[in-house]
Amino acid sequence: MEKKLSDISLGAACRISAIGAEGLMRRRLMDLGFVPGTKVECLRRSPAGDPTAYLVRGTVIALRKEDASCVYIY
Repeated sequence: MEKKLSDISLGAACRISAIGAEGLMRRRLMDLGFVPGTKVECLRRSPAGDPTAYLVRGTVIALRKEDASCVYIY
């Protein structure tokens, strides 16, 4: 079973294995630094639970759960 970025807990770190999105969303995620092999750390979630802030290549990026579920991790 593949884990998704949206499934990791606060403070956890992981590496990206694949991007499941296509088209413009795939390009956007990759432009933001979400490329296979990159380390990602889950920093914080909004009070409502969406979006979540991730540390990627020294930059904090907030992703909605829908978008984070397109990023597969190991």
